[in-house]
Amino acid sequence: MEQDRITKRNLWFFPLGTVGRDMIYNLVTSYLYTFVLFTRQLTAAQLSAIAAIMIAARIFDALNDPIMGNIIERTRSRWGKFKPWLVIGILTTSVVIYAAFNTKLQGWSFVWFFGVTYFLYSITYTMHDISYWGMVPALSSDANTRNQFTSRATLFAGIGGMMAAAFIPMLTAGDNAIGGNAVTAYGIIALIFAILGPAFLAFTVFGVKEQRNYNDEPAPPVSFKKIWTTITGNDQLLWISLIFLIQQIGNGIVLSGVGSTYIYVDFGYQGGFFTMFQMLGMMVTGFLMLFYPAISRHMHRKKLMDVLMIVSAVGYALMLLPGLFMPKGLAVLAGFDLKFVIITLGYMLANFGQYGFYLIMMISIMNTVEYNELKHGTRDEGIVSSLRPFLTKLASALTIAIASGTYIVLDLLKYTNGIAAQEQLANQGVISSEQKADAITILLTGVHSGQTIGLMIVMTVLPCLLMFLSFILYKKHYKLDEDEYERICAEIADRKAAKEA
Repeated sequence: MEQDRITKRNLWFFPLGTVGRDMIYNLVTSYLYTFVLFTRQLTAAQLSAIAAIMIAARIFDALNDPIMGNIIERTRSRWGKFKPWLVIGILTTSVVIYAAFNTKLQGWSFVWFFGVTYFLYSITYTMHDISYWGMVPALSSDANTRNQFTSRATLFAGIGGMMAAAFIPMLTAGDNAIGGNAVTAYGIIALIFAILGPAFLAFTVFGVKEQRNYNDEPAPPVSFKKIWTTITGNDQLLWISLIFLIQQIGNGIVLSGVGSTYIYVDFGYQGGFFTMFQMLGMMVTGFLMLFYPAISRHMHRKKLMDVLMIVSAVGYALMLLPGLFMPKGLAVLAGFDLKFVIITLGYMLANFGQYGFYLIMMISIMNTVEYNELKHGTRDEGIVSSLRPFLTKLASALTIAIASGTYIVLDLLKYTNGIAAQEQLANQGVISSEQKADAITILLTGVHSGQTIGLMIVMTVLPCLLMFLSFILYKKHYKLDEDEYERICAEIADRKAAKEA
């Protein structure tokens, strides 16, 4: 009875903790690059340097994340092994993101500053991200309960991301920008999120009670060999890591800046358009967030992936065909251009399938903990869980590289630099927000159809191909389906019972 009460409490306080974290994550992952593009005038070399910094930071995370996971594994305190790093990580992250979005530096000085803050963000966010998701296996070993924790945490993460998606574009671009310009707007939003991140995570820190059986065991040493052997000695972890990385690269392309740039150049520099596009794309995933545990009881993951792949393929086709062949102004539906409505509908379907894949990948990574315990006798949750944030961040960096290459190849920098110049002038009070809007509208008339079509192809064809590749690899190489996972858990339980007998 007591355990049931704790589980019910945890099912609220654990997911609540990630709302503010994911607002910060959405700000950095989906809008940091947009912030750079539309508030800084950069040469191709400077933009390439920023992309290189982001990739280098993710390579740095290849060491940082597993090391952090290993440090968590050996942490012993009255507050457990997760909560101290939740607190340290979220507070330092808040300081870093405030600094990152509140600088007036330009040119190479900005590039150097960006490099320092981005590396610091990689370190600080890792502390609380690995700690947060590493708690899931420590909350329950029951497959259905773990599905509940995962789906509910991703639901609240989605709420945080959705809140960010709703307000950031609308309040940073166009007529409703805070302070009349993107420079001021991003600085204020970063301050708000820097406060909300720790506030929400306090629910998890003070309200969640996890299993602490590890306190009865001696703390393992921090060891590169341990990290390496845990990862390489788990073939299912290696396969799901590769599959997850491929899927996340495809999933992140639209939100890497390519999607917002397409919307702005094709439909106008108004944040409300991208807010609507992104919000509807995220809202449709709420169905999976709420009902995935019920669905998973009636449909095995690999069967569900068949359905999700078809849904996404249809969605990408609905985005691509109007983007290639439908002119703007053909008709109006619900106050929006019909072309915009169809493209948004397509994104809703595509994102529904992608998000379903993400949920399946999350659970598949966590289930390698018991597989690791069966093979090697240790669970190593911290090390295993450290791969998910590393892969997510590596994927986000690679999508930025794709976005940077897209802007350079399609010769779009002259337009993003032009917008940045107007935003800076408005921030300095040299021109009014109305003059800024008129100048940007005139500037965007110079974008030709080939550039717009190029953006559309990058945000539809490439993600669909990468999703299909991850689908094929998962079906062929990931063996820990529902039946095999139950068998593993039963064998582990029998081993423990035999030792106690």
